[in-house]
Amino acid sequence: MPPDLPAQSRSQSQLPEEWLLEELQRRAVRFFWEKADPGTGLINDRANNFVADDYTVASIAATGYGLAALPIGVEHGWLNRTDAAARARTTLRFLLAMPNERGWMTHFADKHSGERAWRSEYSSIDTALLTGGALTCGQYFVRDASTRDIAGLGDALYRRIDWWWMLTNGGQQPEKKVLSHGWTPETGFIKHDYADYSEALLLYLLGLGAPVDPLPPAAWEGFERPLQLYHGIESLKAGPIFIHQMPSGYFYFRNQRDNLGFDYWVASTNAMKIQRQFCIDRAGDFHTYAQGFWGLNASDGPDGYTAYGAPDGPHNGTVSPTGAIGSITFTPRLAVSAACDLYEVAGDALWGHYGFANAFNVDRNWYARDVIGIDLGMVLLAIENYRTGLVWALMERAPSTGQAFGAAGFQPAVEPEPRPVCLGCRSSDYLK
Repeated sequence: MPPDLPAQSRSQSQLPEEWLLEELQRRAVRFFWEKADPGTGLINDRANNFVADDYTVASIAATGYGLAALPIGVEHGWLNRTDAAARARTTLRFLLAMPNERGWMTHFADKHSGERAWRSEYSSIDTALLTGGALTCGQYFVRDASTRDIAGLGDALYRRIDWWWMLTNGGQQPEKKVLSHGWTPETGFIKHDYADYSEALLLYLLGLGAPVDPLPPAAWEGFERPLQLYHGIESLKAGPIFIHQMPSGYFYFRNQRDNLGFDYWVASTNAMKIQRQFCIDRAGDFHTYAQGFWGLNASDGPDGYTAYGAPDGPHNGTVSPTGAIGSITFTPRLAVSAACDLYEVAGDALWGHYGFANAFNVDRNWYARDVIGIDLGMVLLAIENYRTGLVWALMERAPSTGQAFGAAGFQPAVEPEPRPVCLGCRSSDYLK
């Protein structure tokens, strides 16, 4: 990786916000490169943003984002293509040799050995995030004969996933239509399922597009999609902001509706606006919001890791920089303004080796010291898609994407803007 670029090194032709977006991406790529074990490719769940740390637990989801970060790093000139291809091979080969349960990977693992950490579950959503990164990386390298094998390794990872096992709880519930959160050898399947709108949009689409025994279309229709109004803005109910952002890092939903009549791009765009308005409405109660900051997310907080959310979910003035900036594909002006404000007002406390630290709370005078891999991954992909559309384009090239969108019945949204979240939904479908 190249050395740090101080603010004064910005090109005279670059606007401040252009430099900041570029630097946010570069520092995120640095995290995924530096925090990968060179022998396994597994990437830390988190890292201290200011000093060296001794963290050794890897996140399978962060490792997936690390694979997606490789094409971005190469395209921007921050990574050598040969080195990036070698890292992709190392990572995918190790993943294929790691312990798994019918293709599902453990949420956390020791980054050096790959052994399961913290008795964590074999996680459905984290395996999906790994798979999304593997497919993106594979599509980037597939057109060069010397690196085509990388796509094959990613495909092997995808092919071995037993979707029906996770759908039916190992065959115990053959009529079940929603995926489990995961499985542990100690207690079996987790009691919670992805039965409502969530980040698992990504998981279900990958299941529909699977090259071996894909999920049936009934699984797409099986989870609830509760609608919600806030100050006249409609969206799909979900508290933490990442729920609306995570699937759109890989899949491009704009100007499309599924067979149930839902426009997920409109729902997510409106969710960003709701988050911003929610914080404005409570500016009199919290100094963080009064200073214009927003982005309620699952993040570190003064009382520990918490799933902050709006309009539902706990909130105490803690906001996530990546949550606000990660809205850039949906509400670019709000996101860029948030990034600039964070850098100018809170940069001394938050800006570090890997960009902005994970979260902060002005009211409690609390500022995180760590960054979290999946949050850096989401904001890295969001900025790249906003600037170039690279990740969307790579994912679109994967054969599984067309199969998945076809199974979910996506069609062009032809009605004039502003479009409703759902066509054919009744007022009784909205939560009060």
